[in-house]
Amino acid sequence: MTSTVHPPAGTADDVPLTVTAWRDYDPDACALPGMALGSHRLSGPMSEETDRLWGLGARRVVVPRTVDLTPAANAGAAAARGTVRSLCLVRDLTARAVLVEWRLRLAPGDDETWKLLSHLQPPQRLEGPEHAEDHLLAWRNSHYLCKCLWRQGPGFLQIRDRRWGDLRRFTCDEPHYHDAIARLDHGAPAADVPPDALADFTEEHLVLRVGDLAWWLPYRVKRWIQEAMAI
Repeated sequence: MTSTVHPPAGTADDVPLTVTAWRDYDPDACALPGMALGSHRLSGPMSEETDRLWGLGARRVVVPRTVDLTPAANAGAAAARGTVRSLCLVRDLTARAVLVEWRLRLAPGDDETWKLLSHLQPPQRLEGPEHAEDHLLAWRNSHYLCKCLWRQGPGFLQIRDRRWGDLRRFTCDEPHYHDAIARLDHGAPAADVPPDALADFTEEHLVLRVGDLAWWLPYRVKRWIQEAMAI
């Protein structure tokens, strides 16, 4: 077991993000008195911020800014960090089974990135690819909780990935792989991640590149959809 690695200065956790939250999934219920939780400026580590939103009773969260994964939108370091921060929010709220209303923009001709993200809560709108509406429909029809996750065991870490239709399971017991995941979880420059771990995770489609950052795709399981042995 390795100790927690805190994100260094310059990672996605230094970019504030403001969201709006409610206590219920249903828009009609959200309109009732006492259901609105208002706007929240998220400036700390996203795992802590999502825990805070959950503790406040948030079950529906709206991300006002489109998550833009086109290369031009993430050419600068600050822009890439902001994009990764929004992705962290969607990922970590998905792990809580919170309804996240967000929008995603991909580059024209990019018909693959949505598959990497298909374990996340589907966006309200997908822009960019020619067949964006078809991709979004496929994403919505195939999405379920715990589709791609990781969990910590005594002395090991396991990733379980069902994005491709079958179960792909990976177990890591080397300490520097744990360190790599801790860094990638917030988004980190590739040079700051152990190269062999980054290469293995990239080959298995567990990492997404956003500008100069590499970001960890699986979420840490928070709510099982059924007994753990079945997962």
